Amino acid sequence: MSPIDLFALLPDMAVFARVVDTGNFSLAARQLGSTPSTVSRQIKRLEEALGTRLLERSTRKVRVTESGAQLLRHCRDAVAAASGAVDAAGRSIGKPQGKVRLSAPTDFAMAEIHPLVPGFLRAFPEVDLQLLFTDDEVDPLAQDLDLVIRLTDAPPPGLAGRRIGAARWVLAASPAYLQQRGVPESPADLAQHDCLYLGETVDDNRWRFHDGARTQTVAVRGRYIANHAGARLEAALQGLGIATLPDFAAVDALRNGALVQVLAGWELEARAYRGGVWLLYPPNRFLPPKVRALIDYLVENSRQGPEKKSATT
Repeated sequence: MSPIDLFALLPDMAVFARVVDTGNFSLAARQLGSTPSTVSRQIKRLEEALGTRLLERSTRKVRVTESGAQLLRHCRDAVAAASGAVDAAGRSIGKPQGKVRLSAPTDFAMAEIHPLVPGFLRAFPEVDLQLLFTDDEVDPLAQDLDLVIRLTDAPPPGLAGRRIGAARWVLAASPAYLQQRGVPESPADLAQHDCLYLGETVDDNRWRFHDGARTQTVAVRGRYIANHAGARLEAALQGLGIATLPDFAAVDALRNGALVQVLAGWELEARAYRGGVWLLYPPNRFLPPKVRALIDYLVENSRQGPEKKSATT
């Protein structure tokens, strides 16, 4: 194949990689600013030029053939090389500009990321920020995201990452509630209190605690059940009971005395919103200045405490 013919195929190779990463023609077309029919023609043209079938198509999904899987790695490498070249040029200019797309767990995004947005936008007037509030484990490649924040002790392989802290759960109540109902001295005492819990599963009212080698489980009850940390926080501030909260949602209220932590010596076992707080992104050698600016800003201004260290997955 002549260099001219090869160069003509490069855009189709990039489209092929995007179709595989998104899983269908329609989503790939939206991300590329194209149409499904145009994307389909590009894939067909690539298949005809290479003399092999790359994708098995269905109405909802595409499946990569054996030949397609062999080509995919090279297509991704080509896209990464092109991205690196553009990023390197951008780095030489050194001016963050353009849109950055970031996703984060809903409650964490509202408590930790949203308050930092005004300062970031003022610091970088030529950068736009799109923040996606979602508790789904999104794929940054498939959903065309620059960064994702995930709370986990096991970051997924294949992504670069930076750990900026850790999340844990606390129990908290208003001083007025504790003055009226008393301060629990052990997890068992919670059975005599109004407790604010998630209610997403049948056993969400069974709170399991650890204190070194000791473990206690207590069935709690309460008059208000809500699967949103902000709602439980507000209810606790209003004196409706003892709330289970991720620490990042409760930090301000605990610092200003509006809430008091309960059973601080015990660790509450949680199913979600726990573990390390990771900034994850596709492993490009060169990050665009706009993405690097957001990463550095979040690391510098995060309230996650002294645990601000770099790492890669």
